[in-house]
Amino acid sequence: MLTAQSDSRFMALALALSERGKGQTGANPNVGCVIVKNNIIIGRGWTQPGGRPHAEEMALAQAGKSAKGADIFVTMEPCAHESTRGPTCSSSIIAANPSRVIVATLDADERTRRRGIDRLGDAGISVSIGIMEPEARRAMAGFLTRVEKKRPHVTLKLAMSLDGCIAMADGTSQWITGDRARAHAHLERARCDAILVGAGTANADKPRLDVRIDGLGDRSPQPVILGEADDLAEHWQQIEDPTAISDLVDINWLLVEGGAQAAASFLKADLVDRLLLYRAPIVIGGGLSAIGDFGLESLDRAHGHWHQSDRRNMAQDVLEIYDRAA
Repeated sequence: MLTAQSDSRFMALALALSERGKGQTGANPNVGCVIVKNNIIIGRGWTQPGGRPHAEEMALAQAGKSAKGADIFVTMEPCAHESTRGPTCSSSIIAANPSRVIVATLDADERTRRRGIDRLGDAGISVSIGIMEPEARRAMAGFLTRVEKKRPHVTLKLAMSLDGCIAMADGTSQWITGDRARAHAHLERARCDAILVGAGTANADKPRLDVRIDGLGDRSPQPVILGEADDLAEHWQQIEDPTAISDLVDINWLLVEGGAQAAASFLKADLVDRLLLYRAPIVIGGGLSAIGDFGLESLDRAHGHWHQSDRRNMAQDVLEIYDRAA
């Protein structure tokens, strides 16, 4: 019999699987699922590129008939609204006849919210809700932000010196951080649907905005320009104002990479959910500031907006991650 401790362990695995789909699931959430029987994992899955198959479909296909009487751990409530792309996950789970379904968080989509849970309960399946919910909401924040706030989840990434500069006074910025930090930044790109830079950065640097990690080149995000670019490539999108990110289609995760005015405009519009700060052990002095003026009226208003969620050493550099305070 599984205990609360083992429930948390298997849900943590489902959450780790959900990360594999991050930035690849289109309008769908990046869900993870694990099926366990007699304390042995018999099925696992995560939402596939484009949103199908769903995590539960993958895991049930692996488990087969052994799913009967098993425990299913899933990071978000199984879907219950009909789709032309396949059966609902709640229907598939009912057909598999497990003993329990353990759900981290309810679906934010009103078409499914509580309907999936209710359908399972009406079928006589025991349902538990809320295990590791804060972790699940962080793992699937892109989908939840898009549904609840009608926009993508926004990460602002900055690579800077100790004194807060992103370049020399003449604009020279290659390279402030070292190889390991830059590789991690490309991994972050691979986990986003879209990546945005300001027109000034696009015009001056002509950035590729792709993923340059062996094996992950096909996970390059959709490039987006804020403002008027000199030469906009055909596959790039353009927006005139940060609030226009709400119009980006099937984008859950947006990475804002620069420059200083783009960063300031997103902070001024209060659209940043996460800060990704790479700090190199160098002092530039008189360089270009990482963030432009975004209209802060007094110092006391700067406090209380962010809390540090992670800090890592990356060779000579340091990565600090801050999440928006609740």
